Amino acid sequence: MLCHRDLINHLLTSNISESIENAIIQITKALSSRLPLLVMGNGGSASDAMHIAGELVGKFLRERKALNVICLNSNTSVLTAWANDYEYATIFSRQVEAHGVSGGVCLGISTSGNSANVINAFKQAKKMGMCTIGLTGMGGGQMSMLSDILIEAPSIETPRIQEIHILIYHYICERVEIMLDTNKLNKE
Repeated sequence: MLCHRDLINHLLTSNISESIENAIIQITKALSSRLPLLVMGNGGSASDAMHIAGELVGKFLRERKALNVICLNSNTSVLTAWANDYEYATIFSRQVEAHGVSGGVCLGISTSGNSANVINAFKQAKKMGMCTIGLTGMGGGQMSMLSDILIEAPSIETPRIQEIHILIYHYICERVEIMLDTNKLNKE
């Protein structure tokens, strides 16, 4: 079994490292222009989406200005009202319609890559000119066809995928902060 450091090194030298780097670039580009990063998921992935938003609105490791990150699964009033009056499959796409901006980023987390509400959000995001980043398990499911950048955890087991996702998004948060600070893009 790989330790944390070995797993990070493996991820960064594997095929997904290019996808991770591209995600970091797109997220940094959007956030440095004050464009939104919309994050979403279901179940454990919903917790991960809230975690990412918390790290980037608050701080991960560096003192800096707040970043424009919205977790779409955290507003229970919107979620329950929309799901009750319409359907659960469009709870995120409706919010993308409300908060999305061309040039922004839509980050969907789904271990299977087949979550209907995340897929619908990606379809809406693409209509609006947003970059879509999928964080999935091996294969990417249906999200693979809708993701501008697909980051596939190298596993088909949900617990392992979720553990790898944490390492990946912590790395992304750290690098985004470094790039914003290094480029002085967030020092207005």
